[in-house]
Amino acid sequence: MAWLVFGYLSGSWLAAISVCRIAGVGDPRRCGSGNPGFSNVLRLYGPRLAGATLLLDALKGVPIVLASKLMALPVSWQGLIGLAVLLGHSYPVWYGFRGGKAVASALGVLLVLTPGVALVSVGVWTLLAWRLKTAAMASLLSALVAPLACIWLAPAYVGVVGGLSLLVLLRHGLNIRRLRRGDEPRLGRR
Repeated sequence: MAWLVFGYLSGSWLAAISVCRIAGVGDPRRCGSGNPGFSNVLRLYGPRLAGATLLLDALKGVPIVLASKLMALPVSWQGLIGLAVLLGHSYPVWYGFRGGKAVASALGVLLVLTPGVALVSVGVWTLLAWRLKTAAMASLLSALVAPLACIWLAPAYVGVVGGLSLLVLLRHGLNIRRLRRGDEPRLGRR
């Protein structure tokens, strides 16, 4: 149980808020889409702050998930700890349970659990974001591809990655509605 608590608490720190505060710019929860994550920070404040947000959000869950893997905990427990990190990011105790979409945090967890699947997901996200200029669509499709890639690259983790992907998909409900209406913010536009 302590593993899950530590996973949740590590996920509960939102990098976007700290990065923006240190840079002396506005709180991303009060601007743009209101989401404290990479794509909103990119649209609001540019690639430098967005890159720092992405890196820190991806890395924050790595120590606890890596420790669970090195301790040879069962795959199901590794997955639950990774899911706790994502839940912390999505519903952070430090920020009134209003967090982000957990895409970058999921990347960090995947890099530890299944590096090959993480690389496939990054490739899919990058290609789609470049072609479609929509972070939400790239994130949704990457989340759908990850469990499929797991079938070939890391079969033992299919259920785990499926659970992580499901949370990411559920966190994009508003984006899905905006995509249907055609008013989802595009990358590169402020």
